[in-house]
Amino acid sequence: MSAPTLSATRAGGEPRLREVLASPKMLAILFLGAASGFPNQITESALQAWLKDAGVSLTTIGVMSYVALPYLLKFLWAPLIDRYPLPWLGRRRGWILAMQVALALTIALFALQNPAVALTPISACAVAIVFFSATQDIAYDAWRTDVSLPSERGLAAAATNLGYRSAAWLASAVALVVADHFGWRPAFLILAVVMLLFCGATVVAPTTHNTYQPRSLRESVVAPLKELLGTPNAVTLIAVVLLFKIGDAFANKLFTPFMMDVGFSKTEIALIVKGLFTASSLAGSVLGGVLMVRLGLLRSMLAFGVLQAVSNLLYCALAVAGRNYPIMAAAVVIEHVAGAMGGIALVALIMALCDVRYSAFQYALLSALALLPRYSLGYPAGWVADHGGWYGYFVVSFALAFPGLIMVWLNRREIDALDRPRG
Repeated sequence: MSAPTLSATRAGGEPRLREVLASPKMLAILFLGAASGFPNQITESALQAWLKDAGVSLTTIGVMSYVALPYLLKFLWAPLIDRYPLPWLGRRRGWILAMQVALALTIALFALQNPAVALTPISACAVAIVFFSATQDIAYDAWRTDVSLPSERGLAAAATNLGYRSAAWLASAVALVVADHFGWRPAFLILAVVMLLFCGATVVAPTTHNTYQPRSLRESVVAPLKELLGTPNAVTLIAVVLLFKIGDAFANKLFTPFMMDVGFSKTEIALIVKGLFTASSLAGSVLGGVLMVRLGLLRSMLAFGVLQAVSNLLYCALAVAGRNYPIMAAAVVIEHVAGAMGGIALVALIMALCDVRYSAFQYALLSALALLPRYSLGYPAGWVADHGGWYGYFVVSFALAFPGLIMVWLNRREIDALDRPRG
């Protein structure tokens, strides 16, 4: 149930910012966002460090990165989450709780494995962790979409981003520090216990009033697709989802090689550049969410979209100047603040496009489309950098942002209408 404070509005009908921020719902979104992000780095940085300690080859470690594939394919089983609610805690939280328990158990199973003896059990555990984590993401994204009012979508996206990134960093840091001093077994057992503690947040989180259940598995696939594609402007709105972050995705695709070519060492990149990267992304997420309460969806997408496009050009100055700390810091901070603000607006758009009856499948499908540029631009990004240099590379990233902005402007009436509650 929405917090009572949210029913109080100004004369213009919009809730006050402090009322949205004070809502217990936002705290629940933050903590469940943290639960969603916590397993992410366990099968990435922690797993890679564990395998490296065991003397596993870099080639094998690279192959093991494919255990993350379920994160991209989760839309394939998202209809099951819409169709089959579990018999506790409502339609969404039941799945979230079940996946948190399953995650705690499979993370604990890591503690019983030895990569120096056999990698197959470790691979199986890692795939299971990613599968359970992706399923938790499906249910959490659907729950957040169901409980968030139009005026809350920006801050809901910001709270999710803040919780997700902070918890992912925490899991990685805890794993590496504990493993460095006490070994990997206690590290994974501690992570399993922390994962289990998130169950408390799920139990006390507000439930959704969405009790609709598709009558068949076929309906849970066909009906949401018909609903999503059944309006005259559906294809162009989906194009906005696909194109809005393409310039930003292109600019960041070769971020580390660019910094190395400019002259920064790997240590500088790890401790300074990545630190600025993470801190500014978190700050941008919060700032974007707060501003969205004031600006609304359409104005936020236009303003944040222009800002994230222009900020890419700051890297052109760094490409010309070379190894320069002030220019690097300005470019990284401004670009990642702007990029995070654009990401918040895009998440809010995806939430607005979802029908609460089918939000698990629709959100998983739309978020996969939004991530497509990030995972498909490797070859063209490398080709442009090789043949056009870094200055030309970031000019191209600036130009790539315009199709998304144009699509937002052409769909301005439809996007503005999404900011109002559905009848």
